[in-house]
Amino acid sequence: MNDPASTITLIVGTRNRKKGIELLELLNPEWDPNPRLSKLGLQTLADYPEVPDVVEDADSFGGNARKKASETAVRLKMWTLADDSGLSVDALGGAPGIFSARYAGTHGDDDANNQKLLAELASVPEEKRGAAFICHLALSDPEGNIRLESQGACRGRITSGIQGSHGFGYDPLFLIREYHTTFGELSPLVKHQLSHRARAVAGLRAGLERLVVLGELK
Repeated sequence: MNDPASTITLIVGTRNRKKGIELLELLNPEWDPNPRLSKLGLQTLADYPEVPDVVEDADSFGGNARKKASETAVRLKMWTLADDSGLSVDALGGAPGIFSARYAGTHGDDDANNQKLLAELASVPEEKRGAAFICHLALSDPEGNIRLESQGACRGRITSGIQGSHGFGYDPLFLIREYHTTFGELSPLVKHQLSHRARAVAGLRAGLERLVVLGELK
């Protein structure tokens, strides 16, 4: 564990603790440890219940990520990393897209979102169920300036039923062809090397390390 005195606190602009844990594991993965990034200690908005939710009204993943990072950083006066991610299904013209977390109406209701997606694709044959998970990350300084951005994507297809219990969101429906299993069935270690979020974080790590070395992120 990190020495609390040397930990650099970074806020993750989400109330989803699972996402916060996943991001921390990706920022300093066990297969590629980094002594500088190991100083990072992530907190989510679940640790700050008094902070209001940011209205995600941008028209893109990037727009929402930047908005969440900047507004949260200004409110807390702390460095903030925010992501906006979701599922883009070919047969649905890119839906649910930026509405992925509230596809069925209630934000974060994974069960309802998965069931709605299955219903929407009920008549779509397997070969036309292609999809991509997309993640856009944005890092804001305490003044609300976006200092780093990165985007990652992962292609797969949507299964005809729930498979697996790992992960969250649409993971049990998202099949990785090369492994013939869904994100809901893959071990976290394998998922962390394949996922859209892993690819987005990989594009951010060098910039984060530079900010730590320069003493700006502290």
